[in-house]
Amino acid sequence: MPDTSHLLAFVAAGLLLNLTPGPDVFFIISQGLRQGARAGMVAALGITAGCCVHIVAAAVGVSALVAASATAFTVLKWVGAAYLVYVGLAMLFSRAPAGVPVLGAGAVTGPADAVPLRTVFRRGFWTNALNPKVALFFLAFVPQFIAPGAAHPSLAFLALGLLFNFNALWVNFGWALSAAWLARRVGAVQRGMGWLERGAGLLFIGFGLKLALADSPAAAPASH
Repeated sequence: MPDTSHLLAFVAAGLLLNLTPGPDVFFIISQGLRQGARAGMVAALGITAGCCVHIVAAAVGVSALVAASATAFTVLKWVGAAYLVYVGLAMLFSRAPAGVPVLGAGAVTGPADAVPLRTVFRRGFWTNALNPKVALFFLAFVPQFIAPGAAHPSLAFLALGLLFNFNALWVNFGWALSAAWLARRVGAVQRGMGWLERGAGLLFIGFGLKLALADSPAAAPASH
């Protein structure tokens, strides 16, 4: 494990990275806006669970294999891109909730329009777990904070990865609570909920297309 100064730097860098909007953050915000704090927090839990898959896989070397194999990366890339587009289309063509989310209640007043929480969790999980860029991120970021002569680098990687994920969970809870508060307090958000849902859907479709066009690290030409 790194010393105290390096550990604090790791935590600070992780918090800043988790404050940067991406597919995970937009998914949490969309659920918080649409169905309230509970749905947003369940989305955050699903994303955290998906992130754990990448952490464990990287610790045992599976993510390194994906990074080194153009075929493995391409398969995971297309599956992940297809899923992001699927989630985006589901948002794009969903009906706006009939009621206004209530902070802490986690459900809209029109239950027929609400997405079940287990579905929210599942979508959050697969949104993260099927994104190979998350695996590559952990392979690039975490080893910088592991001493070259560490006795058990895999265990150190696992510990740091889980710490990163634990800290990220609270940031994501913050996004969920903020979105739910905004939906309840700001009338313009309430009136434009359907358009916000469709906007989030378009963003997810864009994320999927961007992922589909990503190049495999293994396919990059070697520098001379």
